[in-house]
Amino acid sequence: MTLQEVKALAAKGEGLKIEFKKKAAFPEKIVREVIALANTEGGDLLIGIDDDGTVSGTRFIEEEIFVMVKAIRELIFPKLEFEVFTIKLSEKKGVAVFRIPQSLDRPHYLQEKDRKQAYIRVQDRSVQASREVWEVLKKSRIIKDTIFTYGWKEEILMKALGENEKITLKEFSRLAKIPRFLASKTLVRLVSANVLKIHPQESEDFFTIKE
Repeated sequence: MTLQEVKALAAKGEGLKIEFKKKAAFPEKIVREVIALANTEGGDLLIGIDDDGTVSGTRFIEEEIFVMVKAIRELIFPKLEFEVFTIKLSEKKGVAVFRIPQSLDRPHYLQEKDRKQAYIRVQDRSVQASREVWEVLKKSRIIKDTIFTYGWKEEILMKALGENEKITLKEFSRLAKIPRFLASKTLVRLVSANVLKIHPQESEDFFTIKE
Protein backbone atom coordinates (compact mmCIF):
# COMPACT_ATOMS: atom_id res chain seq x y z
CA MET A 1 0.00 0.00 0.00
CA THR A 2 1.32 3.45 -0.93
CA LEU A 3 1.13 6.79 0.87
CA GLN A 4 -1.11 8.04 -1.93
CA GLU A 5 -3.55 5.19 -1.28
CA VAL A 6 -3.54 5.96 2.46
CA LYS A 7 -4.29 9.63 1.77
CA ALA A 8 -7.15 8.60 -0.52
CA LEU A 9 -8.61 6.42 2.24
CA ALA A 10 -8.20 9.17 4.85
CA ALA A 11 -9.87 11.70 2.54
CA LYS A 12 -13.07 9.61 2.60
CA GLY A 13 -13.43 10.26 6.32
CA GLU A 14 -14.63 7.82 8.95
CA GLY A 15 -17.61 5.76 7.90
CA LEU A 16 -19.10 2.30 7.65
CA LYS A 17 -15.80 0.79 6.45
CA ILE A 18 -13.15 3.21 7.78
CA GLU A 19 -11.98 4.01 11.31
CA PHE A 20 -9.16 6.43 12.31
CA LYS A 21 -6.95 6.28 15.37
CA LYS A 22 -4.01 8.55 16.15
CA LYS A 23 -2.35 5.91 18.33
CA ALA A 24 -3.03 2.37 19.54
CA ALA A 25 -3.68 3.55 23.08
CA PHE A 26 -6.20 1.35 24.92
CA PRO A 27 -5.99 -1.52 22.38
CA GLU A 28 -8.60 -3.45 24.39
CA LYS A 29 -11.10 -0.79 23.26
CA ILE A 30 -9.82 -0.42 19.71
CA VAL A 31 -10.38 -4.14 19.05
CA ARG A 32 -14.11 -3.39 19.26
CA GLU A 33 -13.71 -1.38 16.07
CA VAL A 34 -11.93 -4.32 14.44
CA ILE A 35 -14.70 -6.70 15.50
CA ALA A 36 -17.36 -4.30 14.20
CA LEU A 37 -15.68 -4.05 10.79
CA ALA A 38 -15.33 -7.84 10.51
CA ASN A 39 -18.95 -8.40 11.57
CA THR A 40 -20.35 -5.85 9.12
CA GLU A 41 -18.84 -5.26 5.67
CA GLY A 42 -15.13 -5.33 6.43
CA GLY A 43 -12.95 -2.24 6.14
CA ASP A 44 -9.79 -0.49 7.27
CA LEU A 45 -8.49 0.63 10.65
CA LEU A 46 -5.94 3.41 10.10
CA ILE A 47 -3.47 4.25 12.86
CA GLY A 48 -1.56 7.52 12.63
CA ILE A 49 -4.49 9.53 11.25
CA ASP A 50 -6.00 12.56 12.99
CA ASP A 51 -9.77 12.81 13.53
CA ASP A 52 -10.02 15.30 10.65
CA GLY A 53 -8.33 12.86 8.25
CA THR A 54 -4.88 14.44 8.33
CA VAL A 55 -2.19 11.84 7.63
CA SER A 56 0.16 13.04 10.34
CA GLY A 57 1.58 9.65 11.33
CA THR A 58 2.69 8.56 14.77
CA ARG A 59 6.10 7.84 16.28
CA PHE A 60 7.38 4.29 16.61
CA ILE A 61 4.66 2.89 14.36
CA GLU A 62 6.13 -0.63 14.65
CA GLU A 63 5.38 -0.61 18.38
CA GLU A 64 1.80 0.52 17.72
CA ILE A 65 1.38 -2.35 15.26
CA PHE A 66 2.83 -4.86 17.74
CA VAL A 67 0.35 -3.75 20.42
CA MET A 68 -2.65 -3.98 18.09
CA VAL A 69 -1.69 -7.33 16.56
CA LYS A 70 -1.27 -8.79 20.05
CA ALA A 71 -4.68 -7.46 21.13
CA ILE A 72 -6.43 -8.79 18.01
CA ARG A 73 -4.90 -12.24 18.42
CA GLU A 74 -5.52 -12.52 22.16
CA LEU A 75 -8.85 -10.76 22.68
CA ILE A 76 -10.99 -11.55 19.62
CA PHE A 77 -12.86 -14.86 19.24
CA PRO A 78 -13.04 -16.76 17.00
CA LYS A 79 -9.63 -16.06 15.45
CA LEU A 80 -9.77 -13.22 12.94
CA GLU A 81 -7.78 -13.03 9.71
CA PHE A 82 -6.42 -9.60 8.71
CA GLU A 83 -3.60 -7.83 6.86
CA VAL A 84 -1.31 -5.04 8.09
CA PHE A 85 0.43 -2.44 5.93
CA THR A 86 3.12 -0.04 7.18
CA ILE A 87 3.77 3.27 5.43
CA LYS A 88 6.74 5.33 6.59
CA LEU A 89 6.33 9.12 6.52
CA SER A 90 9.78 9.85 7.89
CA GLU A 91 12.54 8.12 9.82
CA LYS A 92 10.53 8.33 13.05
CA LYS A 93 6.90 8.53 11.94
CA GLY A 94 4.61 6.19 10.08
CA VAL A 95 1.05 5.03 9.43
CA ALA A 96 -0.44 1.55 9.77
CA VAL A 97 -3.43 0.16 7.91
CA PHE A 98 -5.19 -2.89 9.31
CA ARG A 99 -7.29 -4.33 6.50
CA ILE A 100 -10.17 -6.33 7.95
CA PRO A 101 -12.23 -8.48 5.56
CA GLN A 102 -15.89 -9.21 6.11
CA SER A 103 -15.53 -12.44 8.05
CA LEU A 104 -17.06 -15.78 7.16
CA ASP A 105 -16.80 -16.73 10.85
CA ARG A 106 -19.14 -14.03 12.13
CA PRO A 107 -20.02 -13.08 14.76
CA HIS A 108 -16.62 -12.25 16.28
CA TYR A 109 -16.72 -11.13 19.88
CA LEU A 110 -14.85 -10.13 23.02
CA GLN A 111 -15.06 -12.37 26.04
CA GLU A 112 -15.76 -9.92 28.87
CA LYS A 113 -16.01 -11.79 32.17
CA ASP A 114 -18.93 -14.19 31.66
CA ARG A 115 -20.37 -12.35 28.67
CA LYS A 116 -19.65 -12.46 24.96
CA GLN A 117 -19.82 -8.97 23.46
CA ALA A 118 -20.13 -8.61 19.68
CA TYR A 119 -20.00 -5.30 17.84
CA ILE A 120 -21.17 -4.08 14.47
CA ARG A 121 -20.69 -0.95 12.40
CA VAL A 122 -23.51 1.60 12.19
CA GLN A 123 -22.45 4.43 9.88
CA ASP A 124 -19.21 5.75 11.43
CA ARG A 125 -19.68 4.16 14.86
CA SER A 126 -19.16 0.72 16.37
CA VAL A 127 -22.05 -0.41 18.57
CA GLN A 128 -22.82 -3.51 20.57
CA ALA A 129 -24.79 -6.08 18.62
CA SER A 130 -28.23 -7.00 19.90
CA ARG A 131 -29.27 -10.62 20.43
CA GLU A 132 -31.18 -10.45 17.14
CA VAL A 133 -28.19 -9.14 15.17
CA TRP A 134 -26.02 -11.85 16.76
CA GLU A 135 -28.46 -14.57 15.63
CA VAL A 136 -28.74 -13.11 12.11
CA LEU A 137 -24.92 -13.06 11.81
CA LYS A 138 -24.74 -16.69 12.94
CA LYS A 139 -27.35 -17.78 10.44
CA SER A 140 -25.66 -15.83 7.61
CA ARG A 141 -22.65 -18.17 7.83
CA ILE A 142 -24.70 -21.02 6.35
CA ILE A 143 -26.42 -20.23 3.07
CA LYS A 144 -29.62 -22.24 3.00
CA ASP A 145 -33.31 -21.77 2.41
CA THR A 146 -35.20 -20.81 5.55
CA ILE A 147 -38.67 -22.29 5.76
CA PHE A 148 -41.22 -20.58 7.96
CA THR A 149 -44.92 -20.88 8.61
CA TYR A 150 -47.02 -17.81 7.86
CA GLY A 151 -49.40 -17.72 10.78
CA TRP A 152 -51.27 -15.20 12.87
CA LYS A 153 -48.08 -13.71 14.38
CA GLU A 154 -46.67 -13.03 10.92
CA GLU A 155 -50.02 -11.63 9.78
CA ILE A 156 -50.03 -9.10 12.63
CA LEU A 157 -46.40 -8.23 11.88
CA MET A 158 -46.90 -7.66 8.14
CA LYS A 159 -50.05 -5.60 8.74
CA ALA A 160 -48.14 -3.38 11.18
CA LEU A 161 -45.29 -2.98 8.68
CA GLY A 162 -47.77 -2.11 5.95
CA GLU A 163 -49.09 0.71 8.11
CA ASN A 164 -45.88 2.04 9.66
CA GLU A 165 -43.04 0.74 7.41
CA LYS A 166 -40.87 -0.24 10.39
CA ILE A 167 -41.24 -2.00 13.74
CA THR A 168 -39.11 -2.78 16.77
CA LEU A 169 -38.95 -6.02 18.73
CA LYS A 170 -40.70 -4.36 21.67
CA GLU A 171 -43.51 -3.06 19.45
CA PHE A 172 -44.05 -6.45 17.77
CA SER A 173 -44.10 -8.26 21.12
CA ARG A 174 -46.74 -5.82 22.41
CA LEU A 175 -48.91 -5.89 19.26
CA ALA A 176 -48.92 -9.69 18.96
CA LYS A 177 -49.20 -10.14 22.74
CA ILE A 178 -46.39 -12.70 22.74
CA PRO A 179 -43.26 -13.03 24.90
CA ARG A 180 -40.19 -11.11 23.81
CA PHE A 181 -38.19 -14.29 23.09
CA LEU A 182 -40.90 -15.57 20.72
CA ALA A 183 -41.12 -12.21 18.94
CA SER A 184 -37.33 -12.26 18.61
CA LYS A 185 -37.28 -15.76 17.08
CA THR A 186 -40.01 -14.78 14.60
CA LEU A 187 -38.19 -11.64 13.46
CA VAL A 188 -34.83 -13.39 13.12
CA ARG A 189 -36.40 -16.21 11.12
CA LEU A 190 -38.00 -13.72 8.71
CA VAL A 191 -34.72 -11.83 8.30
CA SER A 192 -32.95 -15.11 7.51
CA ALA A 193 -35.68 -15.89 4.97
CA ASN A 194 -35.02 -12.53 3.24
CA VAL A 195 -38.52 -11.33 4.05
CA LEU A 196 -37.40 -8.65 6.51
CA LYS A 197 -34.30 -6.48 6.87
CA ILE A 198 -32.80 -5.68 10.27
CA HIS A 199 -31.50 -2.15 10.87
CA PRO A 200 -29.05 -2.20 13.81
CA GLN A 201 -29.16 0.89 16.02
CA GLU A 202 -27.27 2.06 19.09
CA SER A 203 -30.47 2.14 21.16
CA GLU A 204 -33.00 -0.27 19.63
CA ASP A 205 -32.93 -2.11 16.28
CA PHE A 206 -35.85 -1.85 13.90
CA PHE A 207 -37.11 -4.05 11.08
CA THR A 208 -38.53 -3.28 7.65
CA ILE A 209 -39.86 -5.33 4.74
CA LYS A 210 -36.95 -6.24 2.48
CA GLU A 211 -37.27 -4.70 -0.96
